[in-house]
Amino acid sequence: MPPIAEQETTEHLSPVVARMILVALPDHIREAFERRAAEIEYPVEAVLEMALAGFLDGECLNFSDCKPRY
Repeated sequence: MPPIAEQETTEHLSPVVARMILVALPDHIREAFERRAAEIEYPVEAVLEMALAGFLDGECLNFSDCKPRY
């Protein structure tokens, strides 16, 4: 069984990758992600992951649940 840290990077969006994505977004979109993360007290990478996973599969909450049908 892989170590927990390794599992997290394959099952969830890593904080480093999330920051790379966020800096590439327009300021108002990045700020919206950061505001939402603060509102629900989640890490911004989790909010970004939920948004991406929800786009691919409307019934999932994160990448672990995501079963894209495309």
